[in-house]
Amino acid sequence: MAKTSSVEKNNRRRKLADQYAAKRTALKAIIMDQSQPMEERFQAQLKLSALPRNSAKIRIRNRCEVTGRPRAYYRKLKLSRIALRDLGNTGQIPGLVKSSW
Repeated sequence: MAKTSSVEKNNRRRKLADQYAAKRTALKAIIMDQSQPMEERFQAQLKLSALPRNSAKIRIRNRCEVTGRPRAYYRKLKLSRIALRDLGNTGQIPGLVKSSW
């Protein structure tokens, strides 16, 4: 099991990213628009950099839903390899056949 503080920090980052997503995309659109005057684009860049760092989607870490493990994460299942193995052994994942010989 991962540290509770790490999991909660990641949850706060998810919440902040959702909260500021629209504002960030609007500012990025202004910054990337070459037809805008340079001064306006620069002001948009300053406003974007003034937003909280944790509001950037890139700072969110993929973690296992069961254990909170940050590594060996399967995106499609939202599980780590260890949790996948444990749940597969008990037959809780539909369609997963674990072979042993």
